[in-house]
Amino acid sequence: MTADPNVAGALAGSCTFANEQLPDVLPAEPFATFATWLGEAHAKKTQPNPNAVTLATVDSHGAPQARVVLCRGVDQTLGTITFFTNYDSDKGIQAEQAGKVAAVFHWDHLDRQVRMVGVVVRASAAVSDAYFARRPVMSRIAAWASAQSRPLASRAALMAQNAEIEKRFGIVRTGDGDAGAIVPDGLVVPRPENWGGFVLWTQSVELWLGHSWRLHDRARYERDLGAPVDGGFAPGAWSAQRLQP
Repeated sequence: MTADPNVAGALAGSCTFANEQLPDVLPAEPFATFATWLGEAHAKKTQPNPNAVTLATVDSHGAPQARVVLCRGVDQTLGTITFFTNYDSDKGIQAEQAGKVAAVFHWDHLDRQVRMVGVVVRASAAVSDAYFARRPVMSRIAAWASAQSRPLASRAALMAQNAEIEKRFGIVRTGDGDAGAIVPDGLVVPRPENWGGFVLWTQSVELWLGHSWRLHDRARYERDLGAPVDGGFAPGAWSAQRLQP
């Protein structure tokens, strides 16, 4: 098969690297750097969702699965990130069955990447309730309407499911979209029991900085989480190792 020269040229592209480097003496832990990078990605506004993270799981057949979710919380002290989903979705089921996931943040315009591997546990009901309450009301309705990852006969069937939930919560539909929904004053849409947060307790974190000639700068941090404690862990100290690119 002959490659399309136009496609090949586009894929080759031209990369401009900032050639930023990690300190010669690596920081004692990775999350301060990660939090700084995430904050700078938000501030620079060079990509729409700087908190987007590729979440990788393994299904029941041992096949890897990956999708993009949004990181909704970072605890620098504990070394955790939090994301939210339907617990009955493919990613929710796979995360809980394996107990471990991998995650990758990539800020292309900043030549920075952070890879994470660790153990996932459900966030507390209080944390999940608080985040769910901050979501737009129609997003809360959708969480009730969608049996995420399950087969669907048609788009019309999904909209019919959504209409049923709107009716249940007293929303009157006068047209399409948010503008066509009359929401009762003070409407409370509680969180479905099968929807909530996951906390990723990192065991391994890799910091990556792009560099000219592909001589990238990499450092891997690892720690032992220890035995579970009160829904979380009491991790040991981080160890750091520089890696060849």
